Amino acid sequence: MDLRKLKTLIELVESSGIAELEIAEGEERVRITRSLPPPALPPAAAATSLQASPGVPEPVPAPAVAPEGHVVKSPMVGTFYRSASPGGKPFVEIGDEVQVGDALCIIEAMKLMNEIEADQAGVVKAILLENGQPVEYGQALVVIG
Repeated sequence: MDLRKLKTLIELVESSGIAELEIAEGEERVRITRSLPPPALPPAAAATSLQASPGVPEPVPAPAVAPEGHVVKSPMVGTFYRSASPGGKPFVEIGDEVQVGDALCIIEAMKLMNEIEADQAGVVKAILLENGQPVEYGQALVVIG
């Protein structure tokens, strides 16, 4: 594959919303990945970093209330999915009762789908991530109470 073609592919990845592109031509294979920018500051953090105008009270951020209970954490880095297939029924919803070993979600890592199971029985109090969101090792996924 020549350099002009590679440069065009890199520009395509940079200008589009995709994070990864893999192309194979015969025996040659190229994978281009783009690292995502760090997440923007939450509105409360952004507001506190700005200086307040005279006479205007500074906004007071509301305290974040975390649901109490057992937190199921990610055992790996990957992408969080609530269901086994796009548009499929989620494994669990808030308020569902789960037993030890019940599937809670899937973490996709290196094209492998890894089911994350409940390690404690109880009721799902919170699902802390959105479908398709990247997840880090040890990040909280689900709260079971």
